[in-house]
Amino acid sequence: MTKKTRRRYTAEFKTAAVARLDEPGQTLSSVAQALGVAATQVKTWRLEQQAAGSAEAVARRRAEASELQQLRRDNKRLQEENEILRKASAFFARWAEKA
Repeated sequence: MTKKTRRRYTAEFKTAAVARLDEPGQTLSSVAQALGVAATQVKTWRLEQQAAGSAEAVARRRAEASELQQLRRDNKRLQEENEILRKASAFFARWAEKA
């Protein structure tokens, strides 16, 4: 019995194969046949790319939410600092009038 070696495909090859699915008139089986791979393999590559895209979107949304939360904290702190300075200014203005 001879052992079959496992074929490895580059990321560029996989991306190009999935991109061919978007071309008019191309089906999953026709792309797979043209590339010499199984249709299920091309389908798997497409699903992997879709999952990677959605994972990136989730990570981006989490980063934006984290940044928004930080900005809100900073905004609240700055508002409190402004209020303290306003009160201090009013206090020293009254104190200067008495002196």
